[in-house]
Amino acid sequence: MRVIPALLFTLASTLPAAAGDGFNIVIPGRPGVPIIINGVDASYRVVEGDRGLESRVHVQPTIYGGRPIDPVPNVGHYYPSLGHKPGYGRLEIEPPANRKLPEPAESFHEHWSARSAPMGTNDVPMNPPPVIVAPPMERR
Repeated sequence: MRVIPALLFTLASTLPAAAGDGFNIVIPGRPGVPIIINGVDASYRVVEGDRGLESRVHVQPTIYGGRPIDPVPNVGHYYPSLGHKPGYGRLEIEPPANRKLPEPAESFHEHWSARSAPMGTNDVPMNPPPVIVAPPMERR
C-alpha cells in the first residue's frame, strides 16, 4: 500500500522537471542580424537542448533547419585580421629609369620661436616699498 503513494509522488515530482527541457524558437533581436550557434545560422529556427546559464552542465544544442555559415567570410574587402593576403591591390607601374624628371621644387623654410617678455617693461620697481600709499579720495 505504501508503494503506490511513493510511486505517484515520484512521478509527480519528476514530470515538471522534465518539462523544462523543451525546444526553443530563436528570434533575433534586430532584423538582419543572424544568431550564430556553433557555426550555424539559427535565426527563426527550432533549437533543442540549449540550457544557456541554467545548469552547470553544457548540452550541445541541436538546431533544426539551420544553414551552416562560412567561418571565413568571402567578401571583396581586405581584412588584415584574417591573416590572408589581399586578392588584388592598386595598380603600381614602375617608371623607366631614363625618364625625364620634373623640375625640383623651390626651397621653403619656416622658423618659429618663443621667448619671454623683455625685462624693464613692468611699472613696478624692482624693490617696491613695503607700504604703498594710495592717493587721497575727495568726499562729496
